[in-house]
Amino acid sequence: MVTLLVFRTMKRLNLCKLLLDKYVVLNLKSYRSVGFDVLSSRTSHVVADRLNGIQENVWVELIELAKEVKPVNLGQGFPDFAAPEFITKALRDALKQPDIFLNQYTRSYGHPRLVNALSKLYSKLLCRELDPLNEILVTIGADEAIYCTIMALVNPGDEVIIIEPFFDIYEPVTKMAGGIPVFVPLRPKKTHGPISSADWVLDPKELASKFTNKTKMIIVNTPNNPLGKVFTRSELEMIAELCKKHNVICVMDEVYEWLVFKGSEHIRMATLPGMWERTLTIGSAGKTFSITGWKIGWLYGPRELTKFPQLLHENCISSCATPLQEAIAVGLEIENEHMGTPESYWRDLVDTLEPKRDRMAKFLTTVGMAPTVPEGGYFMMADVSEIASKIDLDAETGMKDYRFVKWLCRNKKLQGIPISAFYCNEHRNLGENFIRFCFCKEETTLEKAEQIIMDLKNSLL
Repeated sequence: MVTLLVFRTMKRLNLCKLLLDKYVVLNLKSYRSVGFDVLSSRTSHVVADRLNGIQENVWVELIELAKEVKPVNLGQGFPDFAAPEFITKALRDALKQPDIFLNQYTRSYGHPRLVNALSKLYSKLLCRELDPLNEILVTIGADEAIYCTIMALVNPGDEVIIIEPFFDIYEPVTKMAGGIPVFVPLRPKKTHGPISSADWVLDPKELASKFTNKTKMIIVNTPNNPLGKVFTRSELEMIAELCKKHNVICVMDEVYEWLVFKGSEHIRMATLPGMWERTLTIGSAGKTFSITGWKIGWLYGPRELTKFPQLLHENCISSCATPLQEAIAVGLEIENEHMGTPESYWRDLVDTLEPKRDRMAKFLTTVGMAPTVPEGGYFMMADVSEIASKIDLDAETGMKDYRFVKWLCRNKKLQGIPISAFYCNEHRNLGENFIRFCFCKEETTLEKAEQIIMDLKNSLL
């Protein structure tokens, strides 16, 4: 009897669901034809003006594609090897400590132990005493640090100079703030033979022409994502002189600061004469300790600038995860003691990644995907124009690099990222022959990628 009752109840529920689904579909059609007009009569806009023209970024489409085809993923910039034991142990210890407050809210601008560790580290590197309470802000990843900086300092009509190729959030956040992005591209000095990221340079006259009386800010990413370029002292000095001449704020995205390979040197803009007063520098625990999923970042700079991103953060995020900040603080304390010694994790990470970079450059060169060998970071750009010209990409949509990336993912189970996504609409043609591969991967992952690339070459003979 109970079984029969349940069966009849389920039948009624299914019937109700069918009727409800039909009702929803019919009413959605009605809504689309007249409903929105009713809504529009009450409000002039559904979406806020600040989102006009803002589109989903490249990651949305390609992450969904990766879920579908399950490729060897050299697209997203995260390591597929374990984080260092000392940092994961620090998190376990933080969670197990008798101090119950490590599981509660912490200070809004940054957990005391973490801002003190950051102050000790950067005071040494900057050769100036950094105030842990007033000159540092801890954020949910470097993305939030970038967001808070731009939203707190850029007014409608202010111009923000962005160097291309650029990390993709700079442009939309500038637009959301009402700012006007002004783009200036790095261009390769040569296009044949071995190419280094150092061969990609700014035209001094072109750069100078972008500075006007409306310029509020310039964003510089070194080492650069996706290019891997490490800006030299002379290049930074050129930018610094223009910032001082035009009274411009300099935002330095230095999340890859510890991933600089032999032969290059990371120079901090904030150390150049007259630049501390006008520079905000952004860092990332994710890149520092290979823990991108923890999403903890920071910014530092003079109190006169830092207080405004702090205010925005305080009224949006409030505070970041306390045990994560505690663990990262421990990691920084350990690394601060080991910095420059054979025990340094940062030195070991560079020593681990450099052979991976060289391996990737070698197998890409072998198949005619001419690489730009990076001086730093996680990524390598490859010119795929030669090999793409031999493949029928008509089934895919978008610019040439998008079509090649999607074809490679669907047909060969290898994912990269199209470089035109790192340019503004007007300059996308500058990136359409390139795709980005990530080499901070296990040897087994790189081996699979190499085999796919070699098989691709052989199939086109």
